[in-house]
Amino acid sequence: MNRDRSISPVSRPLAEAFAQRHRANTDHTKKHPPGLPMAAHLALAALLVWTCNALAQGTTATPPGASSMDVGAKPASDATRRFLRESTAGLPWDDREDFELVQRGFVAGIPGNKLLKDDGRLSRDLDIGAMYAGPAPETVNPSLWRNAQLHARSGLFKVTDRVYQVRGVELANMTAIVGDRGYVLIDTLTTTEAAKASLALIRSHLGERPVTGIIYTHSHVDHFGGAAGVITADEARQRGVPIVGPQGFTKEAISENVIAGPAMSRRASYAFGFLLALGPTGMVSDGIGPSFNRQGVAPGTVSLVPPTIEVTRTGQTMTIDGVEFEFQLAPNTEAPAEMTIYLPQLRVLDMAEIANGSLHNILTLRGAQIRDAKAWADALSESLRLFGSRTDTLIASHFWPRWGQAKIIDFLSAQRDMYEYLHDQSVRMMNTGSTGPEIAERLKLPPALASRWFNQGYYGTLSHDSKAVYQRYLGWYDGNPATLNALPPSEAGKRYVEAMGGADAVLAGGRKAIAAGDYRWASELLSRLVFAQPDNKAAQLALADSLEQQGYQATSSMWRSVFLSGAAELRAGGPRRQGFDSMSGTIPSLPLASILDLLSVRVAPERALSQPMDFALVLDGGKEAEHVEIRNGVLVHAPLGRDERSGNTLALSRAQFVAAITKAPGVAPPPEPAGAVLNQFLGIFEAPASGFGLVTPRE
Repeated sequence: MNRDRSISPVSRPLAEAFAQRHRANTDHTKKHPPGLPMAAHLALAALLVWTCNALAQGTTATPPGASSMDVGAKPASDATRRFLRESTAGLPWDDREDFELVQRGFVAGIPGNKLLKDDGRLSRDLDIGAMYAGPAPETVNPSLWRNAQLHARSGLFKVTDRVYQVRGVELANMTAIVGDRGYVLIDTLTTTEAAKASLALIRSHLGERPVTGIIYTHSHVDHFGGAAGVITADEARQRGVPIVGPQGFTKEAISENVIAGPAMSRRASYAFGFLLALGPTGMVSDGIGPSFNRQGVAPGTVSLVPPTIEVTRTGQTMTIDGVEFEFQLAPNTEAPAEMTIYLPQLRVLDMAEIANGSLHNILTLRGAQIRDAKAWADALSESLRLFGSRTDTLIASHFWPRWGQAKIIDFLSAQRDMYEYLHDQSVRMMNTGSTGPEIAERLKLPPALASRWFNQGYYGTLSHDSKAVYQRYLGWYDGNPATLNALPPSEAGKRYVEAMGGADAVLAGGRKAIAAGDYRWASELLSRLVFAQPDNKAAQLALADSLEQQGYQATSSMWRSVFLSGAAELRAGGPRRQGFDSMSGTIPSLPLASILDLLSVRVAPERALSQPMDFALVLDGGKEAEHVEIRNGVLVHAPLGRDERSGNTLALSRAQFVAAITKAPGVAPPPEPAGAVLNQFLGIFEAPASGFGLVTPRE
C-alpha cells in the first residue's frame, strides 16, 4: 500500500502534468476548451488522481502471485452446493446464443495477451481463458461462471462494415468507427496502457490512420480514463479533433467522488475485490466485464482529454470524419450524464451503459447517488421509439453486440420491462407499507423476464436495487419509531449479546446456523458478537465462514466480492488501518474553493470551536482569493474580489498553501507571521485514515 502523504506513484505523473499546465498558462481562459472553466479541468484532474489513489491502495506492493489477504479459503458446504443446484436449475442452459455472439467477428488478440507499462512492467495479464474451461467449480455460482467464461475472450472484433470493437482488455469496450481519414473512437477504456494497446491492435489490422474524433458515452472513468493513450489534449487541439461528451459530463464526473472519496475508496476495495486473488475461491468476474488478477501487477495510468463539445439535446446531430452521429441524452440513468449514439449511415445503435447483458445497479455497493430506475426505463422506451425501426446492429459500452432488428427490439424491450417492473413493483409494495428489506425479500421478476440471460443480476441485484428505489423516494427511515433512534452497531451488539445469554451462547447459535446452512442468520448473529467484542477471534472466524458461503452462492459479482472480502479480512485479523490519505493527491489540482470545500469536511470541531478565525486567503497575488471564517465548528468561505480585502489577510503562493496541506517537501514555508496563521488554520483539520472497519467496528 502506498503511504506517500502527498501523491501516489500512480497519480504523480498525472498531477505533475496538470500542475505544469497550470503553471505554464497565465491566462487560463484562452487555453481550455470553450464552455469548460479551468476550475472544472483542475477538478477533473483531481478526480483522476483520486481514482489512481484508490486503485493504488488495492493493487500495489504485493509480491507476484500472492494475495494481499493470503488466508485459506474453505470448500463449498453441502448447503451451498444444494443451493446452487436448485437455484440455477431453471435457467435456460440450452440457450448458447451468447457464446456465438461473443466470438462473432473475432480478428485478433493483443500480442502476447499482456498489457505492459512503458517501462516494461506487467499491467494486466489477459491470458485468463484457460481458467474458465469446464464446468463451474463448487465455489462459484454456475450462472456467474457462465458470465465469466463469456467475458474471458478478448481482442479486436469486427461488428459490421466500418465498426470494430476492442473487448475484454478492461472492464469496458473501445469502439472504433472507420471514418474517411481515420478512426472515431467511442469510449477510451480506463487506463492509457489499455487504450494505447487497443489502438495499436486496431491499426495493425485496419491500417495506420489517425484518431479523428473521440466520443465519451458517459461520465464514468472506465469510459474516458485511457484517452491520453490515444491522443493528447495538445494534439487534439492542434489537429482540430473533436472530443464529444454528454451535457454535464465535467460536473458529474467529479460530483460523486471528491468529497466522499476516502469512504468510496474503502468500500470499493470490497466491491471490486481488491483484497482477493483471481480464482475459484476469489474473483472470477466483474459482472459487466472480465476480472483480472490485481495482485503483483503495476497499476495502470488514468487520464482525461477533456470534452470540447457537449451534446445538449436529444436529436442533436454532427458529422465527424464523414460519419454521421445522432444523439439521445439519457441523464440520471446509469450515470448522471449519459447518452446513446446512433449512426444512421451504418444503422448501428450504441446504447452506452443503459442496455447491458445484466441487471445493473440502481445504487452501487461502493456508494454513490441513487439512480432513477423510472428514468432508466423511460430512456430505453425512447431509444426504441427513436431508433428501433432503424437499427440492424446494436453495440454497448460493455458486453457484446447484437444483430438483427427483431432481436434488438426484443432485447431492448425486455431490458426496459425489467427496469420498469423493478421500479413499479417496488413502489407498489412501498405504498402498501412494505419497507426496503421486505420489498427486497418478496420482489421477483416474472418468468418471461427472469428467464433471459441478459436480465440476470451479475452486477446489480433485485435485492439491493429495490432497496435503492425505496430509498430514493422515502430515505433511510422505515417509518417504525423503534428504528428512528436505534443504538449504533457496537453498543447494540453488546446489548444483544447480553440479552441472548452471553458470548458463548451467541457463538454457539451462530455455529448452529452455519451447520444448518442458514448463513444469513448466522452472519446477523455473529456480526452482533464481533461488534460487541472486537477481539473475539472465534467469532470473527465463524462470521468469515458464514460470509464466505454467501459469496460462493452469489450470482452478482459485486455480492461475491463483498462477502469474500469481508471473510478474508476477518481471517487476516481485520483491516489494516493506515494514515494514508486517499485524497491528498487531488489537492494540487483543485481550485482554491474546492480545496476549502474538501477541508470543510475534515474540521475537527473541538479544535475549531476553540480557535475561531476570520481572514482573507489570497494566493499568487490575488489569482485565487477567498474570505474564510472558522466559526461554530464549521469552515465557511466565499469568493473574494480583487479589490476586496478583510482586515486580516493571509497571502501565500499556491505552492506554499498546497505544500502545507499535503506536507510535500521542497517548498519554502511562508515567513512569519503568515506561517503562524497558516499553521493555526491547518491545525483544526484531520485527514481521514484509510482501512477503517467495514465487517468489524469502525474504531
